[in-house]
Amino acid sequence: MIFGLFKKKSGNIAIVKRQYEALTAAARQPLLYTDLDVPDTVMGRFEMLSAVLILYFRRTRSSARAGQEIAQEIVDAFFEDVDHSIRELGVGDVSVPKKMKKLAGMFYGRLESYAAALEGRDAGALAAALRRNFHADVEDAPSMRGLASYLLAVESVLSDTAEEDVETGRLRIPTAGT
Repeated sequence: MIFGLFKKKSGNIAIVKRQYEALTAAARQPLLYTDLDVPDTVMGRFEMLSAVLILYFRRTRSSARAGQEIAQEIVDAFFEDVDHSIRELGVGDVSVPKKMKKLAGMFYGRLESYAAALEGRDAGALAAALRRNFHADVEDAPSMRGLASYLLAVESVLSDTAEEDVETGRLRIPTAGT
């Protein structure tokens, strides 16, 4: 699938592949969709993977050079994966760049909107941002407090993750509901 992209990179291929697969698996945990009000849709999955990646990038921003290089390669893999998914959904080649620009803007907008709530460990503000993003057009949307609590707990665990785990692609996202 997307791992042809990694062939272009240097010695981080296995590390980036391992870490990206772990992050993607964390975003696909069934409990997120059954119990924490993440919509089981293409956009719901995009939103959840974005949230997990945002937590990962927040952890790696203080990493040494190797950790930051891996994080950049994971960003590249994410957008390559999104591009591939858009094409699989039947979006024509002419429309892909426009869609990618919109999705990239959405991702970086979420990075900013979640950052303030995460910095202040403000579950209410994070839940409100998640609600706006995950359920934009839903009049009676769920509160998203459960997902906000989970994401705040994940960030705490990630902040205690050893640099060696970041640099070797062994950073783990805790399982939801534990």
